[in-house]
Amino acid sequence: MPSKKALVRRPAARLAEGLVTHVEREAVDVDRAVEQWEAYTEALRTHGWETIEVDPADDCPDSVFVEDTVVMYRNVALIARSGAESRRGETAGVEEAVASLGCSVNWVWEPGTLDGGDVLKIGDTVYVGRGGRTNAAGVRQVRATFEPLGARVVAVPVARVLHLKSAVTALPDGTVVGYIPHMDAPSLFPRFLPVPEESGAHVVLLGGDRLLMAASAPKTAELFTDLGYEPVLVDIGEFEKLEGCVTCLSVRLRDLYA
Repeated sequence: MPSKKALVRRPAARLAEGLVTHVEREAVDVDRAVEQWEAYTEALRTHGWETIEVDPADDCPDSVFVEDTVVMYRNVALIARSGAESRRGETAGVEEAVASLGCSVNWVWEPGTLDGGDVLKIGDTVYVGRGGRTNAAGVRQVRATFEPLGARVVAVPVARVLHLKSAVTALPDGTVVGYIPHMDAPSLFPRFLPVPEESGAHVVLLGGDRLLMAASAPKTAELFTDLGYEPVLVDIGEFEKLEGCVTCLSVRLRDLYA
């Protein structure tokens, strides 16, 4: 049976100091962000996911974006090494968490850099965004770690947004969904569906036909409903001010060995 565990991490008190790269800085209401995070984690639990809280990293403003710290393939964890040096202190607690779950732990080594938000897995195909936070050496280390396990690693150029999954994610049938103004190479995806809103490009597969997505994408939610899916909407507006989305607030562990 597939596992349904999700690593999450409570927002740091310094969340408002988080990095922004492709957007103008806006004031972040940390108390409101905590409320939104609690609603997000409750949505996961409501739909059958066991949430596992990684130890807080209060000195790391971006630490709530836990997905950036690790990439999972089956039960193998690749601990990331962010291209943003200030974020590298976020990985220790995550490494401890995945090791405690029995995962095989690997690391990205210098000169490689990798953010987990640059990795989109569809079956055994692993798309890796090559852009601001992930470099060519990081892509090579993803290949070296996962291709011996049966993965096919495809590098994707990313220049218009922070991470690959800022631009695209995938539906349960493997169709990639994306916001075209943020994409550099739509032709790399064999099945592609454009969406009308920026945040509509971000979905978390909850199981069955259910899609966790941001409340800021109502037109896309309507599109997905018309296609037979069941959107589950959450307000993550405070995190969107920091280029966050529904994918980066958790690490979904779907293929742990029993």
